[in-house]
Amino acid sequence: MQQSVIQHPGLTSPDEFRDNCGFGLIAHMDGVASHRLLQTAIESLTCMTHRGGIAADGKTGDGCGLLLQKPDGFFRDLVSETFQHTLASVYGVGMVFLSQEKTRAQQAREVINALILAQGLQLVGWRVVPTDAGVLGPIALASLPQVEQVIIDAPGFTEEQTNRALFLIRRHAEKQLIQDTDFYISSFSASVVVYKGLMMPADLPVFYADLGNPKLETAICVFHQRFSTNTLPRWPLAQPFRFLAHNGEINSIMGNRNWSTARIHKFNNAHLPDLESLAPLVNRTG
Repeated sequence: MQQSVIQHPGLTSPDEFRDNCGFGLIAHMDGVASHRLLQTAIESLTCMTHRGGIAADGKTGDGCGLLLQKPDGFFRDLVSETFQHTLASVYGVGMVFLSQEKTRAQQAREVINALILAQGLQLVGWRVVPTDAGVLGPIALASLPQVEQVIIDAPGFTEEQTNRALFLIRRHAEKQLIQDTDFYISSFSASVVVYKGLMMPADLPVFYADLGNPKLETAICVFHQRFSTNTLPRWPLAQPFRFLAHNGEINSIMGNRNWSTARIHKFNNAHLPDLESLAPLVNRTG
């Protein structure tokens, strides 16, 4: 016998998902990187403030951010000045949220450091990302992570090989540090970097001083302003994510998660050995 589901008008069902976020993409057609393009993306993001949620404190947003092409000149100068190191032709940058508790933050660094070396890559060092917490509301401040960048050199590696190695490092780190609820990797790539958080769009370049540096240049940028509908705002849930951004809570999320779990035994790739050890590849929570 089939059971019918009675819908009650006016009552919210947890199975219903609605979209409200705003996002956009700006790119130079010839691939010419510039700081002006980044500034234009930030200005466009501020024009979408109405598409995002704002907490009662008036300063904490549901999340906003930028996914941009890795600014090569910016990081080469930074690494040369900070670490007295000359980067190889290919290198990676990880944008990492760490716990404000020093012991837990150090444990996360050590896990990532060991995994970097195990993949045959070179650890250049960790950098505390300059931030201005004064623009945050009390809700965002209460869960503010320590934001750091890890620089990974990849002499002898191609960009594709480096991104594969960084993917393996990220997933193993996430599995080893699963009990650390403050730990999150916003981006971990040889190609892109993500700047995001629980602030208003106009405050994003104030919070992240890097975004005002003329040396930070990109030819492509995805920007996103979040309206949280079926999850509470959290720093990791701000978008863009590591590869994309979307403008709605995906209504097929349960089906996508189940298909991923059901097909894990079929995951096989010579370039990504032992994929099953990284399962689940799709987040089952949130």
